[in-house]
Amino acid sequence: MQICIPVVRDEGLESRVCEHFGSAPVFMIVDTETGACRPIANRNSRHGHGMCEPLSALGGEAIDGFVVGGVGRRALDRLRASAIQVFQAEHATVGETLAAFKAGALRPVPLDAACAGRHGDEHGRRHEPGRGPGAGTNRD
Repeated sequence: MQICIPVVRDEGLESRVCEHFGSAPVFMIVDTETGACRPIANRNSRHGHGMCEPLSALGGEAIDGFVVGGVGRRALDRLRASAIQVFQAEHATVGETLAAFKAGALRPVPLDAACAGRHGDEHGRRHEPGRGPGAGTNRD
C-alpha cells in the first residue's frame, strides 16, 4: 500500500510531519510493506485558502491513503470523493506514523476536524490551531 504523508522536508523516515496538508513543502510517498520513502515536491503548496488541489499536486501518483496533521474541508471532501482513506497524523515523524499505521492505530480524520479557519504555522503558512502532531509548537 502507498500512503502519502505531508512533511516539512525530506529526511526519509525521520521527516517531520507537516502541520497542514495543502501547504506542505514535500509529500512523502511511503510503501507500507517495505518502508521505502520517496519525496515529491508539492508544486501546489502556495494556493489560496480553499483552493488546494490534493490529487493534482501529486501529479497522478497512485496513492491508497493519506496521513495528515491538518487538512482543509474542501481538500478532505475531494480526497474522500476519490475513495482515498484519510487518517489523522498523531506522531511527529514519518517513521513513527508508519509504525502506527502498520499497528492499525491511526484513526480516520472526522469531517468536523477539517480546518475551517487559517492561522499561522512555523512556515508562515496558515492552519487551524490545535490540529495535527505537535500543534502549537515549533518543530523545525
